[in-house]
Amino acid sequence: MGEENDSEPESWRHHRRGHFMKHWMRHAAMVPKGYLRYQLLNKLNEKPMSGSEIMSELESETRGYWRPSPGSIYPLLAWLQDQKLITEAEQTEPGIRRYKLTDSGKTFLQTETKSREEINKNLQSLGNMWYGPRWRNAGETGKTAREFFRAVRELHHELRRDHPKEIIEPAKLALEEATNKVQEATRILRGR
Repeated sequence: MGEENDSEPESWRHHRRGHFMKHWMRHAAMVPKGYLRYQLLNKLNEKPMSGSEIMSELESETRGYWRPSPGSIYPLLAWLQDQKLITEAEQTEPGIRRYKLTDSGKTFLQTETKSREEINKNLQSLGNMWYGPRWRNAGETGKTAREFFRAVRELHHELRRDHPKEIIEPAKLALEEATNKVQEATRILRGR
């Protein structure tokens, strides 16, 4: 990414960082093993889809941060078809090959989903062991803080999209007001 230049406006540094992250996430081999297969099977469980439709939906769901390449989608579709987990759906549009899950594919997806839920449950327990006492001591305030962090993360992602100025301005004012209130709460807690 290179060194940051302090003479650059903050908005440009933020834009450059965002561009780097988007580029890096699209091209880095950072997708966990089995993640694409699981996402692809989930998509086909919803409805028959083509490879390009799956790529577009995954890109949309990650807000443009990740779009699987044709070189990863199409060989995976062929492999899943060889394993009899998916099959070609009835062609409704000329030239568009869509796939759907087979009964074996649905069973495989259910097993994978249960396994992932168990892993997530175990990871959550581990997180509670690590962070639990701090949040438990905070009681209801800790729960509110966690919800606030989630809301801020969602807002951060939403602000990356293009929105009309008349929608952005009220969101900016609400964000400034919330920031001031959080800073004031922090000052009170610190006894200042």
